[in-house]
Amino acid sequence: MIIGGVVVLIIAAVGVYFWVSSGSKKAAAGKKPEKAAQILSVLHLETFVVNIVDPEQKAFLRVGIDLGLDKKPGKGEGGEAAPVPLVRDTILGVLSVQKPDDLLTPEGKRKLKEDLLHALQQRAPELGITEVYFTEFLMQR
Repeated sequence: MIIGGVVVLIIAAVGVYFWVSSGSKKAAAGKKPEKAAQILSVLHLETFVVNIVDPEQKAFLRVGIDLGLDKKPGKGEGGEAAPVPLVRDTILGVLSVQKPDDLLTPEGKRKLKEDLLHALQQRAPELGITEVYFTEFLMQR
């Protein structure tokens, strides 16, 4: 009799646990990210190859970059196409001042993305750039 009661209590406890945990998963699934940028198009850029600052040795960086935009290029005011030369110039300016040791770490790559995004948003706000994607990343010393 006591063993049967203990088994029933254990089954009930397991049932309550699964009921509570499934309710919290449903609540978490129903929440939306606070302000997720909606990417409507991606601007593909040709690969960048740039010498980077390293006083001790020669180093270069080869990086492929795509940009996530919150609007379609060429659909802005006046219908002009994306200003690719301005975008490439801005990216080259940011890449050329990077230090190789910083780019070897995941934190350094994340910071580089932030720097690129900030610089691009400053120089080409009409593009609506919200994301920077690395499609390739190679550094050689």
